[in-house]
Amino acid sequence: MKKTPSALFFIAAATLLLFGCDTSLTVGSKTVGIRSGSFLYEDGHLRATYHAPLEAVYAACEKTLAGLKATDIERIRKISQGSFTALLMDEKIRINVDYLEKGMTAVSVMAGTAGNKIAAQLIHDRIAENLKTS
Repeated sequence: MKKTPSALFFIAAATLLLFGCDTSLTVGSKTVGIRSGSFLYEDGHLRATYHAPLEAVYAACEKTLAGLKATDIERIRKISQGSFTALLMDEKIRINVDYLEKGMTAVSVMAGTAGNKIAAQLIHDRIAENLKTS
């Protein structure tokens, strides 16, 4: 099989993307990104996994919104998931909390209408801080 230079370039580029710290891919209107193996950014949602039970993470999310002085907080709590919708500095914040397995919980944060990655990262940082203090 004869390998063309473009095929070798594609393989090298794909390898570099897999081993980089920050990687993102946009296809059409869908965007997916990975940051340091701990965060996944997809269509405006910044998703992270926490090594803590669902109840502790849900409480940390609630404490985070209260600490940031969010208003109009709507809470929905079910057996294996929960969600928050709130207003923070005139931006809509959506936080989804999902049970993955014992001691593992996934949290997805979307700030604004199209997704503000920096604001979502700030919220994740506050959630992690609140988990450490509880």
